[in-house]
Amino acid sequence: MRIEDIHQRLLEKFGSDAILELKLDVKDPWIEVASERIADVSQYLHDAAEIALDSLNDLSASDWLETDPKKKLPCDPHVQVVYHLYSYTHRHWCKLKVKLPRWRGGIAGDLPEVPSVSQVWGIADWHEREAYDLVGIQFLNHPNLRRILCPEDWEGHPLRKDYQFPLEYHGVRGM
Repeated sequence: MRIEDIHQRLLEKFGSDAILELKLDVKDPWIEVASERIADVSQYLHDAAEIALDSLNDLSASDWLETDPKKKLPCDPHVQVVYHLYSYTHRHWCKLKVKLPRWRGGIAGDLPEVPSVSQVWGIADWHEREAYDLVGIQFLNHPNLRRILCPEDWEGHPLRKDYQFPLEYHGVRGM
């Protein structure tokens, strides 16, 4: 099944309020999903026999803080979560994206929130913890959302574009 077919099924099932965009004019096409619907959409993609996306190959997050107006592809500041899915049954794939404001409610320091998909694909537990730790995205209903790479008392999220590396951490000099 092609990504266009998956997109059409999602539109029929969830509507255009949940399925926001199909991006085909890129090297790696993707479907944008409304953040509050990602868990429902994921469950459907996993369970629907004709789609059966039974494997979450990767979940990553990135910060899009555009500061240079000369960039080829300027964008509004946001963070995004990307889900790379694969069906071993049907041997097809699908890439989903969820775009979030950099800060919840526009308040600096309030991390954006998205529902967890760890109940659909168990491996998401680890991937979501990494995205939380490094980019600062809260995964709602995650069974164990805590840091996975940085120490528990680390301040901030190191892959944020505006992250300020500490000058000292527990007596050890930083930069």
